Amino acid sequence: MIPLNESQIRASFVNASRKEVSDVSLPVDLDTLDFEVRDFLGWRDKKLPRRAYVVTIVDGEPVGILLRQADAMPRTRPQCAWCQDITLSNDVVFYSAKRAGQAGKNGDTVGTLVCADFQCSSNVRKLPPLAYVGFDAEAARQERIATLSVRAASFASSVLNGVG
Repeated sequence: MIPLNESQIRASFVNASRKEVSDVSLPVDLDTLDFEVRDFLGWRDKKLPRRAYVVTIVDGEPVGILLRQADAMPRTRPQCAWCQDITLSNDVVFYSAKRAGQAGKNGDTVGTLVCADFQCSSNVRKLPPLAYVGFDAEAARQERIATLSVRAASFASSVLNGVG
């Protein structure tokens, strides 16, 4: 992911009001984040526990999305739609996002199951367990890294374009 500063992050939000953007609590460690090992930037709001934010790259530009965590937790152990890790030690929750533009003003939303604290980038960088004799774990890891960016950008595009 490309490195981003505070003004780039705030300017990237596509589904938030000016007030919501001004209220965004940026990650505390923003100045020291290693963007080279991140496929998107995701964090939870420290002041509002059910609010979170994701910034990903779509067509070479940062796209920020304000997310809201669902009140209810899934009854079963869900799989993260982005990293698709089946050996997660962290929680996966349902986040919804208003669509951008008039669709969002009309109440249209899109949702996804994602790691609660956005650990996806580190999850896909772990070597997967050997699935069979001759399994290329490193190739599988590289494929998981590549597809994570695509999945995050696809979700952002669905927020932008009203496609879901």
